[in-house]
Amino acid sequence: MKKLLTFGLCLLLCCTSAIIPVFGEATLPYGVFSKNREKSKQVALTFDDGPHPRYTKQILSILEEFDVPATFFVVGINAYRYPDVLKEIVDAGCEIGNHTYSHCDMAHTTNSQVQDEILDCEEIIFQQTNQVPHLLRPPEGRFNTLVEEAAQTMNYQIILWSIDTKDWANTPSETIVKKVLKELDHGDIILMHDYVSGKNTTCEALRILIPQILEMGYEFVTVSELIGGDTT
Repeated sequence: MKKLLTFGLCLLLCCTSAIIPVFGEATLPYGVFSKNREKSKQVALTFDDGPHPRYTKQILSILEEFDVPATFFVVGINAYRYPDVLKEIVDAGCEIGNHTYSHCDMAHTTNSQVQDEILDCEEIIFQQTNQVPHLLRPPEGRFNTLVEEAAQTMNYQIILWSIDTKDWANTPSETIVKKVLKELDHGDIILMHDYVSGKNTTCEALRILIPQILEMGYEFVTVSELIGGDTT
Protein backbone atom coordinates (compact mmCIF):
# COMPACT_ATOMS: atom_id res chain seq x y z
CA MET A 1 0.00 0.00 0.00
CA LYS A 2 2.83 2.40 0.87
CA LYS A 3 4.40 1.82 -2.54
CA LEU A 4 1.10 2.54 -4.31
CA LEU A 5 0.60 5.75 -2.36
CA THR A 6 4.15 6.86 -3.00
CA PHE A 7 3.86 6.06 -6.71
CA GLY A 8 0.69 8.13 -6.86
CA LEU A 9 2.49 11.00 -5.19
CA CYS A 10 5.30 10.67 -7.71
CA LEU A 11 2.84 11.03 -10.57
CA LEU A 12 1.36 14.11 -8.93
CA LEU A 13 4.77 15.67 -8.48
CA CYS A 14 5.54 15.11 -12.13
CA CYS A 15 2.73 17.50 -12.93
CA THR A 16 4.03 20.25 -10.67
CA SER A 17 6.87 22.71 -11.21
CA ALA A 18 8.90 21.89 -8.11
CA ILE A 19 12.37 23.39 -8.33
CA ILE A 20 15.38 21.83 -6.65
CA PRO A 21 18.32 24.27 -6.38
CA VAL A 22 21.55 23.05 -7.93
CA PHE A 23 24.90 23.85 -6.32
CA GLY A 24 28.43 23.21 -7.53
CA GLU A 25 29.30 22.46 -11.13
CA ALA A 26 26.93 23.87 -13.75
CA THR A 27 27.72 20.94 -16.06
CA LEU A 28 26.17 18.42 -13.66
CA PRO A 29 22.70 17.09 -14.49
CA TYR A 30 19.71 18.65 -12.76
CA GLY A 31 19.54 17.65 -9.11
CA VAL A 32 22.90 15.87 -9.10
CA PHE A 33 25.69 16.91 -6.72
CA SER A 34 29.35 15.94 -6.45
CA LYS A 35 30.67 18.98 -4.54
CA ASN A 36 29.84 22.57 -3.68
CA ARG A 37 32.75 24.94 -4.17
CA GLU A 38 30.74 27.77 -2.61
CA LYS A 39 31.17 26.11 0.81
CA SER A 40 34.50 27.50 1.91
CA LYS A 41 36.50 25.21 4.20
CA GLN A 42 33.74 22.61 4.47
CA VAL A 43 33.91 18.97 3.41
CA ALA A 44 31.61 15.96 3.74
CA LEU A 45 32.62 12.42 4.64
CA THR A 46 30.37 9.75 3.12
CA PHE A 47 30.27 6.00 3.66
CA ASP A 48 28.59 3.47 1.35
CA ASP A 49 27.27 -0.10 1.49
CA GLY A 50 26.58 -0.56 5.22
CA PRO A 51 25.39 -0.79 7.81
CA HIS A 52 27.50 -3.68 8.99
CA PRO A 53 28.80 -4.53 12.47
CA ARG A 54 32.31 -5.25 11.18
CA TYR A 55 33.32 -1.69 10.30
CA THR A 56 30.39 0.70 10.80
CA LYS A 57 30.74 0.64 14.57
CA GLN A 58 34.48 1.30 14.36
CA ILE A 59 33.89 4.23 12.05
CA LEU A 60 31.23 5.67 14.36
CA SER A 61 33.66 5.41 17.25
CA ILE A 62 36.31 7.34 15.32
CA LEU A 63 33.80 10.01 14.29
CA GLU A 64 32.72 10.38 17.92
CA GLU A 65 36.34 10.63 19.06
CA PHE A 66 36.90 13.65 16.81
CA ASP A 67 33.33 14.97 17.13
CA VAL A 68 32.64 15.09 13.39
CA PRO A 69 29.50 14.08 11.47
CA ALA A 70 29.20 12.00 8.31
CA THR A 71 26.59 10.78 5.85
CA PHE A 72 25.98 7.04 5.49
CA PHE A 73 24.41 5.76 2.26
CA VAL A 74 22.88 2.49 3.41
CA VAL A 75 21.90 -0.57 1.39
CA GLY A 76 18.38 -1.67 2.25
CA ILE A 77 19.15 -5.34 2.68
CA ASN A 78 21.96 -4.52 5.13
CA ALA A 79 19.73 -2.10 7.01
CA TYR A 80 17.20 -4.93 7.32
CA ARG A 81 19.83 -7.40 8.56
CA TYR A 82 21.48 -5.00 11.02
CA PRO A 83 18.81 -2.60 12.33
CA ASP A 84 20.73 -1.99 15.57
CA VAL A 85 23.75 -0.72 13.64
CA LEU A 86 21.51 1.52 11.55
CA LYS A 87 20.05 3.00 14.72
CA GLU A 88 23.55 3.59 16.07
CA ILE A 89 24.29 5.73 13.00
CA VAL A 90 21.24 7.87 13.73
CA ASP A 91 21.96 8.03 17.46
CA ALA A 92 25.46 9.27 16.65
CA GLY A 93 23.93 12.29 14.89
CA CYS A 94 24.98 11.19 11.44
CA GLU A 95 22.90 11.48 8.28
CA ILE A 96 21.27 8.57 6.44
CA GLY A 97 21.07 8.35 2.65
CA ASN A 98 19.48 5.81 0.30
CA HIS A 99 21.86 3.47 -1.56
CA THR A 100 19.09 1.27 -3.05
CA TYR A 101 17.76 -1.97 -1.60
CA SER A 102 20.06 -4.48 -3.32
CA HIS A 103 23.00 -2.35 -4.56
CA CYS A 104 21.84 -2.82 -8.15
CA ASP A 105 23.16 -1.22 -11.33
CA MET A 106 20.52 1.50 -11.71
CA ALA A 107 21.73 2.40 -15.19
CA HIS A 108 20.43 -0.94 -16.45
CA THR A 109 17.06 -1.28 -14.72
CA THR A 110 13.50 -0.53 -15.73
CA ASN A 111 11.55 2.41 -14.40
CA SER A 112 9.55 0.20 -12.04
CA GLN A 113 12.73 -1.50 -10.78
CA VAL A 114 14.33 1.89 -10.10
CA GLN A 115 11.32 2.94 -8.03
CA ASP A 116 11.20 -0.38 -6.18
CA GLU A 117 14.90 -0.21 -5.30
CA ILE A 118 14.51 3.31 -3.89
CA LEU A 119 11.20 2.67 -2.11
CA ASP A 120 12.18 -0.67 -0.58
CA CYS A 121 15.30 0.86 0.93
CA GLU A 122 13.36 3.93 2.04
CA GLU A 123 10.72 1.80 3.74
CA ILE A 124 13.27 -0.16 5.75
CA ILE A 125 15.02 3.03 6.85
CA PHE A 126 11.68 4.52 7.90
CA GLN A 127 10.64 1.41 9.81
CA GLN A 128 13.90 1.32 11.77
CA THR A 129 14.56 5.04 12.31
CA ASN A 130 11.29 6.88 11.64
CA GLN A 131 13.22 8.97 9.11
CA VAL A 132 12.62 9.35 5.38
CA PRO A 133 15.89 9.93 3.49
CA HIS A 134 16.07 12.42 0.64
CA LEU A 135 19.61 11.78 -0.56
CA LEU A 136 20.19 9.05 -3.14
CA ARG A 137 23.55 7.64 -4.16
CA PRO A 138 23.30 5.23 -7.10
CA PRO A 139 25.65 2.26 -6.59
CA GLU A 140 29.01 2.95 -8.25
CA GLY A 141 27.61 6.33 -9.29
CA ARG A 142 25.83 4.76 -12.26
CA PHE A 143 22.52 6.32 -13.29
CA ASN A 144 20.56 7.45 -16.32
CA THR A 145 17.63 9.70 -17.20
CA LEU A 146 15.12 7.27 -15.67
CA VAL A 147 16.94 7.46 -12.33
CA GLU A 148 17.12 11.25 -12.51
CA GLU A 149 13.41 11.52 -13.21
CA ALA A 150 12.53 9.07 -10.44
CA ALA A 151 14.75 10.91 -7.96
CA GLN A 152 13.21 14.26 -8.79
CA THR A 153 9.61 13.09 -8.52
CA MET A 154 10.34 11.14 -5.32
CA ASN A 155 11.99 14.16 -3.68
CA TYR A 156 15.54 12.80 -3.77
CA GLN A 157 18.76 14.54 -4.68
CA ILE A 158 21.40 12.39 -6.36
CA ILE A 159 24.73 12.53 -4.56
CA LEU A 160 27.99 11.55 -6.18
CA TRP A 161 31.50 12.49 -4.97
CA SER A 162 34.55 14.51 -5.88
CA ILE A 163 37.22 12.40 -4.12
CA ASP A 164 37.19 8.61 -4.45
CA THR A 165 39.44 6.96 -1.86
CA LYS A 166 39.02 3.50 -3.46
CA ASP A 167 39.14 2.00 0.01
CA TRP A 168 36.93 -0.83 -1.25
CA ALA A 169 39.96 -2.12 -3.19
CA ASN A 170 42.00 -2.54 0.00
CA THR A 171 44.03 0.52 -0.93
CA PRO A 172 46.76 1.08 1.68
CA SER A 173 45.76 3.66 4.27
CA GLU A 174 48.81 5.83 3.56
CA THR A 175 47.84 5.95 -0.12
CA ILE A 176 44.32 7.03 0.79
CA VAL A 177 45.64 9.76 3.06
CA LYS A 178 48.04 11.14 0.43
CA LYS A 179 45.34 11.15 -2.26
CA VAL A 180 42.74 12.94 -0.14
CA LEU A 181 45.13 15.57 1.20
CA LYS A 182 46.49 16.23 -2.30
CA GLU A 183 43.05 16.65 -3.89
CA LEU A 184 41.15 18.26 -1.00
CA ASP A 185 39.37 21.51 -1.81
CA HIS A 186 36.41 23.57 -0.65
CA GLY A 187 33.11 21.71 -0.68
CA ASP A 188 34.44 18.26 -1.53
CA ILE A 189 32.43 15.08 -0.97
CA ILE A 190 34.72 12.21 0.03
CA LEU A 191 33.69 8.66 -0.86
CA MET A 192 34.54 5.86 1.56
CA HIS A 193 32.90 2.56 2.59
CA ASP A 194 31.77 1.13 5.90
CA TYR A 195 31.36 -2.33 4.39
CA VAL A 196 33.47 -4.33 1.97
CA SER A 197 33.70 -8.09 1.53
CA GLY A 198 37.38 -8.23 2.49
CA LYS A 199 39.78 -6.20 4.57
CA ASN A 200 38.98 -2.51 4.90
CA THR A 201 41.68 0.12 5.44
CA THR A 202 39.14 2.90 5.97
CA CYS A 203 39.43 3.04 9.73
CA GLU A 204 43.22 3.30 9.62
CA ALA A 205 43.02 6.10 7.07
CA LEU A 206 40.32 7.98 8.99
CA ARG A 207 42.39 8.16 12.16
CA ILE A 208 45.09 9.97 10.20
CA LEU A 209 42.90 11.99 7.83
CA ILE A 210 40.39 13.55 10.19
CA PRO A 211 42.85 15.34 12.51
CA GLN A 212 44.98 16.51 9.58
CA ILE A 213 41.96 17.91 7.71
CA LEU A 214 40.83 19.65 10.90
CA GLU A 215 44.30 21.13 11.34
CA MET A 216 44.02 22.53 7.81
CA GLY A 217 41.04 24.57 9.00
CA TYR A 218 38.29 22.51 7.38
CA GLU A 219 34.95 21.73 9.00
CA PHE A 220 33.23 18.39 8.50
CA VAL A 221 29.52 18.67 7.69
CA THR A 222 26.77 16.38 6.43
CA VAL A 223 26.00 16.24 2.72
CA SER A 224 22.74 18.11 3.28
CA GLU A 225 24.61 20.92 4.98
CA LEU A 226 27.20 20.97 2.22
CA ILE A 227 24.75 21.27 -0.67
CA GLY A 228 22.56 23.66 1.29
CA GLY A 229 19.46 21.46 1.22
CA ASP A 230 17.04 20.52 3.97
CA THR A 231 16.34 16.81 4.15
CA THR A 232 14.27 16.78 7.32
